[in-house]
Amino acid sequence: MDNNEDGLFKLDQKFKSAFKGKIKLFLGDIRDKDRVFKAFKNVDTVFHCAALKHVFLSEYNPFEATKTNLIGVNNVIDASLNENVKSVIFTSSDKAVNPSSTMGATKLLGERLFTAANHYIGNNRTRFASVRFGNVLNTNGSILQIFKQQIADNEPLTITSKDMTRFFITMEQAIELCIQASNELIGGEIFILNMGSCSIMSIAKAISEKSKLNCRIIGPKSGEKLYEELVTETEAERTVSFGKLFTIIPDTLDMMPDDIIQNYNIKYKNCVRLDQSVRSDIDMLSDTDVSKLLKANNLI
Repeated sequence: MDNNEDGLFKLDQKFKSAFKGKIKLFLGDIRDKDRVFKAFKNVDTVFHCAALKHVFLSEYNPFEATKTNLIGVNNVIDASLNENVKSVIFTSSDKAVNPSSTMGATKLLGERLFTAANHYIGNNRTRFASVRFGNVLNTNGSILQIFKQQIADNEPLTITSKDMTRFFITMEQAIELCIQASNELIGGEIFILNMGSCSIMSIAKAISEKSKLNCRIIGPKSGEKLYEELVTETEAERTVSFGKLFTIIPDTLDMMPDDIIQNYNIKYKNCVRLDQSVRSDIDMLSDTDVSKLLKANNLI
């Protein structure tokens, strides 16, 4: 389901031969509750990815961000319960952690809505959980695409601050995290990949490759932070780690149905918790590591 007609058309052209009859392209907007209800009929799993994601546009249009990122989320919850969907995954952002922007604040509230939806599931099989991403590399409007266009136009790379750091995740990692979350959720968790972080300057150097780095410092935009967090100090006490997967246990667990509480006790009772927050300006990838990562994923 998407409100991007051209995007749906391109999906049809790409997949109609290989997956004939298995893909239904549903044109609609997440703000339209009736349309969401229709889209969710006979559905087992929902990945809720619709959002207004650009920080500065959300600052200029805060209520539009609210309508998509909050009212839209609530429509997904209501439709999932009404249609008895099995598992529902909300794609959130590291900007939801100690938010400094409208977009981050809406993502934080979206996470809270998804966690709280497990409080009143009743006899439904439906379970809700969230995943937190860093910046997904090479998606629309991402820093890689901006830098590539600036290089093609022979313009200097625009850098908000040489001290700015970010978490980065590839599209493949993001998809795998969503699928893993849908398979493992108990209800109310926030799943996070312990992804790499780096300086924006490392990205700029990697994409410039052999040519001399030409950049221009423009300063942070409204709502931007110099570093992001995946897990706060408070959340760390409720966060368990399995390899590269962090799972934040909800702080409203006592409000959950008994079977959810029992499953948490079985799965996480003796697991070690994190002892500190997870920040993008700590344990960063080197310039060489960033270049290798981008090349390995055919991004430069």
